[in-house]
Amino acid sequence: QVQLVESGGGLVQAGGSLRLSCAASGRTFSTYVMGWFRQAPGKEREFVAHISGSGDNTYYADSVKGRFTISRDNAKNTVYLQMNSLKPEDTAGYYCAAAWPNPYRDYKRRANYDYWGQGTQVTVSS
Repeated sequence: QVQLVESGGGLVQAGGSLRLSCAASGRTFSTYVMGWFRQAPGKEREFVAHISGSGDNTYYADSVKGRFTISRDNAKNTVYLQMNSLKPEDTAGYYCAAAWPNPYRDYKRRANYDYWGQGTQVTVSS
């Protein structure tokens, strides 16, 4: 069992930056693929980024590519999402998730994640 706790959300002006953190419990953190998703009011939860257990491989949604960076510190059991050049359309609840590694899984799909955090709100004002 893995527990995930997000932090770092808040209110920021368009063009600003935020860094989200997701702290994980357990001793097998480096095993998991970690992902970030977001959900705006009235919309489905959508993929943002994921990172492999070692941190060597990352993947981003087109909407955030070049602006967001996912990273992890396995010594601290933490995954990060650095968000730059924020836009009002980035406003959403942001959720981290953990998945067991499987070469046949598509980690852009939320159904393929095993554990979820409670989320942190990001609001970008225009």
